[in-house]
Amino acid sequence: MPPKKKSDTQVTVKTDSTAALHKELLYSMLLQRRFEERCAEMYAIGRIGGFCHLYIGQEAVSTGFISLLRPDDYIITTYRDHGQALARGMTPRAVMSELFGRQDGCAKGKGGSMHMFDRQLGFLGGHGIVGGHVPIASGVGFAIRYRGGDQVIACFMGESVVNTGAFHEALNMAALWKLPCIFIIENNRYGMGTALERASSIHDIYKRGASYDMPRDVVDGQDGLAVRKAAADAIDRARKESMPTLLEVRTYRFMGHSMSDAVSGTYRTKEELEQYLKRDPIALHRQRMEDAGEISAADVAAMDDEIKTLVQDSIDFAEASPELPLEALMEDILVETTS
Repeated sequence: MPPKKKSDTQVTVKTDSTAALHKELLYSMLLQRRFEERCAEMYAIGRIGGFCHLYIGQEAVSTGFISLLRPDDYIITTYRDHGQALARGMTPRAVMSELFGRQDGCAKGKGGSMHMFDRQLGFLGGHGIVGGHVPIASGVGFAIRYRGGDQVIACFMGESVVNTGAFHEALNMAALWKLPCIFIIENNRYGMGTALERASSIHDIYKRGASYDMPRDVVDGQDGLAVRKAAADAIDRARKESMPTLLEVRTYRFMGHSMSDAVSGTYRTKEELEQYLKRDPIALHRQRMEDAGEISAADVAAMDDEIKTLVQDSIDFAEASPELPLEALMEDILVETTS
């Protein structure tokens, strides 16, 4: 992580109108959706191998939160990371090439689906070990404060993480030392195939923040603007007061846990899935825009066509990207740092 001080900070000020901002959010969510749909197709025909966890249904969380971060802020997340990488500004080409295991991927094809990474974007990785990245987030928060910066670290996780020891240790440290960390629980109700109610004695899991006297809130994760509002408060608190926040963002994945899991799975009913599909975050945001006269059906169709072309380009690019040579196995083993 490069050292950054307040004097190094570059703030991007958005002067867009409300309608333009809403359009930007819609574009981000739709890009994630169309990208993930094609990922499912590429996995099915063997272009993508290994594990693959899709973000379909949760796009308002990444879009709403990441849209408010500065370029010099940091993000760390779990293995369901494609959508968040795209929301942060990683190119579809870099993400798809990584999924294909090619040299032009964001991690040179060595990370794959669960390990998107871009140092320049402050995207500090998807992490495969459940809860293993949460202490790293507190470590980043400590580094920010130690260096006298005013960046924040946004740490995304699933609800099953809250039952791990690392979660509690990291939150306790962040609260005790007043670190600029924002812990975002993407509560999609299922840890793999286990419902929250079967795994946690506390169903309102944002209340766990009370154990550390940490500001906490629960948010509708299907409403991108609601996520933005909660994010704005948490980011402001972290940046100005160096105070951590725990957010429980209630959302739902429309796909299975991974590509090896059936869409509805054996642990939830099709009726339940159909009920949640009625609150598709993209459809809700689009309807709000249409009702306000901010966008037309023709505008949405044109945007969709543009995005589909962009995603197809990423597939073509990944197909043409070379595979790693055998000697690459011995590269990137150790990095020298100055901090």
